[in-house]
Amino acid sequence: MLHVDMDAFYASVMIRDRPELHDVPVVVGGGHRGVVLSANYPARRFGIRSGMSGVEAHRLCPDAVTLPPDFTLLTPVSKAIMETFRTVTPVVEVTSLDEAFLDVRGAGRLFGSPEAIAERLRSRIRAEHGITCSVGIAATVSVAKLGSRLAKPDGVRVIPPDRFVAEVHPLDVGVLYGVGEATRQRLHRLGLVTVGDVAAIEPDQLRRMLGGHLGAHLHTLVWGTDRSELRPGGAGVFGFGEGEPEGSMGSQHTLAVDLTDRARLHRELLRLASRVTARVRGAGRVGRTVALTVRFSDFTTVNRSRTLAEPTDVTQEVYDTAVALLDALLDAMAPRRPSVRLLGVRVEGLRRVRDGDSRQLALGERDPGWPDADRAVDQAADRFGSSAVRRASLLTAADSAPRPPGWPVQAIR
Repeated sequence: MLHVDMDAFYASVMIRDRPELHDVPVVVGGGHRGVVLSANYPARRFGIRSGMSGVEAHRLCPDAVTLPPDFTLLTPVSKAIMETFRTVTPVVEVTSLDEAFLDVRGAGRLFGSPEAIAERLRSRIRAEHGITCSVGIAATVSVAKLGSRLAKPDGVRVIPPDRFVAEVHPLDVGVLYGVGEATRQRLHRLGLVTVGDVAAIEPDQLRRMLGGHLGAHLHTLVWGTDRSELRPGGAGVFGFGEGEPEGSMGSQHTLAVDLTDRARLHRELLRLASRVTARVRGAGRVGRTVALTVRFSDFTTVNRSRTLAEPTDVTQEVYDTAVALLDALLDAMAPRRPSVRLLGVRVEGLRRVRDGDSRQLALGERDPGWPDADRAVDQAADRFGSSAVRRASLLTAADSAPRPPGWPVQAIR
């Protein structure tokens, strides 16, 4: 298994044709309200990391050059790199714009050892795109991911099964794939600082301490026994790519100003739900779980989710569920809840649409017709653009300005 991860991809692509920026701190994204998407290595020496707020990045390095991401440049490079991966194996699982897992077990006769394949790919990416990548090689997904992280920047790291305990168990538990900062802090509070500390806990005790799902998942991670089969394809975070879409689709947005007004928060949820369900329908999928992400002004982030009785791709149903989750969260935090900085909506547990995938109406219930309305909106958006049809509550003052004759604008209440 190979995990190939581009080094500071957004920043590397944005500055590759600007030699004057190669040795100075550069941040992609951020800005006054945004989140850092990428930082080159000179910027990282100041402590700037992806996911950090633009304000914090500016505080750490006021002289850093801030660039907006240009996806008309980034996306074609990403697609070309993914096609390079497929020249050595058809089993490629794309996980984001700048990284993927490759199963190279069937590529040895043509291209040699996994290390030789890794070097072949790195050489091609450097020659064709002018950027570098790091590669982790291991028997399972999480260990390969850890290998690429330890190889950065511009390196290769092999972690064979017989060396896993010696090389990984002394490391901080936060290095494990999928262990975020909140989980890391929780484990540290329990006295579980290293991977080996967690591995020393019996599985049953670990499940009692952390909950069934997290405890079982961590047990596989600390012994390197997680998934060893890939799911070829993957749409990536921006919906590009070939093969099967990811198991969930979502969208989130950092608000222009922190909000407490529920009506305005609900409108933002409607905007996000509309965007997500359009992607879900476009992929021919339905999902049963709606997940909500809320980041408050103090940067506390809370996630909530609800599983529906029937799978859906209907905007109104996803929106109603997200609103219910948000209102319940805000009510529980009253009266001292902070204002909201970011909102996100995801539809999870996606699968292909099947015959009979329509909600059963209760006796005497009238079908509100939302699925038909959604399909009509999709058709109009395909023909005239995504702004052609919008919910009336999402219209702005600019939308009431005079239009040229024949301009396609329609409001759906």
